[in-house]
Amino acid sequence: MPTQNGSAGSAPATPADLTREEVFDGHLGGKLSVETTAPLDTQRALSVAYTPGVAQVSSAIAEDDRLADTYTWTNRLVAVVSDGSAVLGLGDIGPRASLPVMEGKSALFKAFSGLNSIPIVLDTQDPDEIVETVVRMRLSFGAVNLEDISAPRCFEIERRLIEALDCPVMHDDQHGTAIVVLAALMGAARVRDRDLTGLRVVVSGAGAAGVACAKIMRAAGIEDLTVLDSKGIISADRTDLNDSKRELAELTNAAGRTGGLAEAMAGADVYIGLSTGTVPEEILGTMAPSPVIFALSNPNPEVHPTVAHKYASVVATGRSDFPNQINNVLAFPGIFRGALDVGATRITEAMKLAAAEALVDLLGDELAPDHIVPSALDPRVAPAVADAVARTAVTEGVATRPEGRAAVAAETAG
Repeated sequence: MPTQNGSAGSAPATPADLTREEVFDGHLGGKLSVETTAPLDTQRALSVAYTPGVAQVSSAIAEDDRLADTYTWTNRLVAVVSDGSAVLGLGDIGPRASLPVMEGKSALFKAFSGLNSIPIVLDTQDPDEIVETVVRMRLSFGAVNLEDISAPRCFEIERRLIEALDCPVMHDDQHGTAIVVLAALMGAARVRDRDLTGLRVVVSGAGAAGVACAKIMRAAGIEDLTVLDSKGIISADRTDLNDSKRELAELTNAAGRTGGLAEAMAGADVYIGLSTGTVPEEILGTMAPSPVIFALSNPNPEVHPTVAHKYASVVATGRSDFPNQINNVLAFPGIFRGALDVGATRITEAMKLAAAEALVDLLGDELAPDHIVPSALDPRVAPAVADAVARTAVTEGVATRPEGRAAVAAETAG
């Protein structure tokens, strides 16, 4: 679901009957706790878990640091890192106010993939300080989920952390959104019996999610792709583009279109809204017959579904009260689970594509115009995504424990 940073978050639209008391009671004391994995109810148990027994384990790790993967929780621990600069639909509210969101993200990791996760909010928006802090904390966790960091800083921070660390790093506002959007588009193309690569796609919004969506769609073979920012179509002849938008200009708009939304939408097969703007109804009538409309701004879609259905054969939103919810929770738990299961050193583009394909393949005969992606509560989702990601990590040569994939496959089969 889009945020002010143009990304799809993990919280559904607020139900009309949700009371303030219910919300605050649900966050009382925070949403996380740490639990022990063995009882500490005898003197002997204390001696094993802590002194003197723990010294034997620490000494063994000092001699062979690879043993930390076996005798600590680091290889199953995700750090959820944010500076609070682009939180859900709230924008730059700061690290302290962002903490409930990060706790929620950690709770989703545990509930949907069984992974432990710790929220870390940083009192700085300086890319150098964020990168240095996370790098120095590397030995405490096995993967990094960057969250709610504003564009364009998020691109630099993610790139530098991927280069500096030997573990999976992913900015979910970018890639979680992109993976689920691509999966939904694959589903819509199958429902319409269309070749995905032949679709003419318009993406409105060039923030974190818009950039990532454009890149993953190009990687999936979509060639006719037009991206708009608040000033119109992103094209090579514009002189007001930052680095990320200049890169988009090179990747997209092969037809050389100029102008604004009206020029981009004329004859388009697909509209993907990742901004807070609106689309006039008359523009929808200029699209190709039976188009696909993903109006993902939340809580107010760029096009209300009742209006979109007048023209479109498939409609998706970021909301839980309409069919086809584009929700990041379909992607990130399984992606990190699969990557950690095989000790992946990074998350590759092929792993992201595999996650998208796993989501749409999971539906099988259930695929329908109002069911192009699975429900966020479907228990099959995370294991299926994890297995696909783990398999691809092994194929890509980034897995350090390829034998770990068997556990994912067994869970998927079960």
